[in-house]
Formats: sequence, structure tokens, C-alpha cells
Amino acid sequence: MRKRPLKANLKQITPATKKVNSNFSSLCSIYSSISTLNMEGTVFSPALEGMKHVKSEEGEMLTRPFLDVCKQILPIIDKFGASMGLVKTDVGGNITRLENKYLSSPEEFQKLYSIVKVEVAAKKAEGSSSCTNGLLWLTRAMDFIVELFRNLMEHKDWNMSQVCTEAYTKSLKKYHGWLASSTFTVAMKLAPERKKFMDVVCGNGDIDADIEKFCATFTPILQENHKFLASLGLDDMKA
Repeated sequence: MRKRPLKANLKQITPATKKVNSNFSSLCSIYSSISTLNMEGTVFSPALEGMKHVKSEEGEMLTRPFLDVCKQILPIIDKFGASMGLVKTDVGGNITRLENKYLSSPEEFQKLYSIVKVEVAAKKAEGSSSCTNGLLWLTRAMDFIVELFRNLMEHKDWNMSQVCTEAYTKSLKKYHGWLASSTFTVAMKLAPERKKFMDVVCGNGDIDADIEKFCATFTPILQENHKFLASLGLDDMKA
């Protein structure tokens, strides 16, 4: 006697169940498509896309897009593990400093260099906690990252410690004091094994092509920052 109502109930819910299953299958298909899209490309893909938008139609550097590109490089720095702990902290701190200034008046500080101009006018640009100082050190840190990946492409026989140390020598070392330089040099010895690192960052794209594009595209952007700061006598500040 218990089986009859159960069969009746099953017949009643079968059409609904089919509809739910159909909808569920559709959602799974959509999710799968989104996941595939998110997995496409290398770890550099978001930054490369972001670089297309760092300038206005008039060719002026824009604050939020530039900072967004730098944020997209943080996951790349993360792949180095403990060896890049100091760099990640420094980059993150300078991004936050500049971003907070931008958010205080988005319209006024829409253009990156307007932040510096305001501090110069107020005679606050050379302070260690200034946004000008933050932009300078953020740009230098990005110089270091670019040099590092350029070394990876140009010196296939170098281990990661060599790659990082040479990049540091070319970019940041001359601005650091003895203590900072020594700390950084020791940290570079903790760099991950080269092949393991490349396997992590390659994703589903052409890692060599993306690294070359990253270096070629980001370098002129960073050089423009240096040129602007140099025009105000603010490009040679040391730690």
C-alpha cells in the first residue's frame, strides 16, 4: 500500500526533476566555459591586458589603470615565495599609499602625475611618506621585475638566484644602503628552482612570448614615470 503513493509522487515530480537537471547541466556548462576562460593565458595575461588602458586618449598616464597593472603583478611576485617577501610588501604598501590619495579625490587625481604636482606645489614631494616617493619606489620595483624576467629570457643557463641578483644589481641596488642591500642579497638566495617556477607561471599560454611582451610593453611606461620625475629633480632619491 505504501508503494502506490510513492509511484504517484515520482510521476508527479519527474517533469520538474528533468527541468532542474536540464537547468543544472546548463549552469555547469556555463561555469565550465567561464573556468576555461579564466585559465587561458599565462600569469602575465591580466597585466598585459591592463597595460592597454594605462593612458588616456591624450596620452597621459592614468592613476587607477596604472595601479591596477601593478596590482596584477603582485600574483607574479607571489610565485617567488619567501625570496620576494620584501618586494611584495614594498610594492603593496606603495600601491596602497597612491590608491588612498587617488580615492580621496578621484576627479582631481585621475591623472597619475597630478598627485606629484600637488605635492611639489606644497613642498612635500621629497618626504619619505609622500606619494611622490611611493611612485618612485613602485616604479623602481617594477624595473626590478622587468629586469628579472628579461634575464630569464636572455640567460637560459642562469639559475634563479643569478637571475634575481643580476636584476637587483641593475635596478634597485644603487638606491639601497648597506643594510637593505645585504638583506636583499640574502633573500635572493631563497629564489625557487628555475624550471619549477616557469611551470607555475606558464598557465595555458605561451610563457616566453608573454614575458617578452611584458618587458617590451611595460618598460616604456616605467621610463615615462622616470622621465617625469627626473624633470622635477625627483628621480634620484635614495632609501
